[in-house]
Amino acid sequence: MIGIAPTELVFLVEEAAEGGYTARALGEAIFTEADDLDQLRAMVRDAVACHFEDEARPRVVRLHLVHDELLAV
Repeated sequence: MIGIAPTELVFLVEEAAEGGYTARALGEAIFTEADDLDQLRAMVRDAVACHFEDEARPRVVRLHLVHDELLAV
């Protein structure tokens, strides 16, 4: 039995220490990484397509970009 598809899936996007970006889905076991944001968007689309069957795929994917910045005071 297929459950109701979520309408939105949120990914937490962070800058990787070694460069590039990582994206982790909240509430699903999906993780991907890429060198730049354009490539990351493509990787997230591909990961979501691989993780969900068509009927269960969320309609919207939100990328929540977390950016840490240190300021000297």
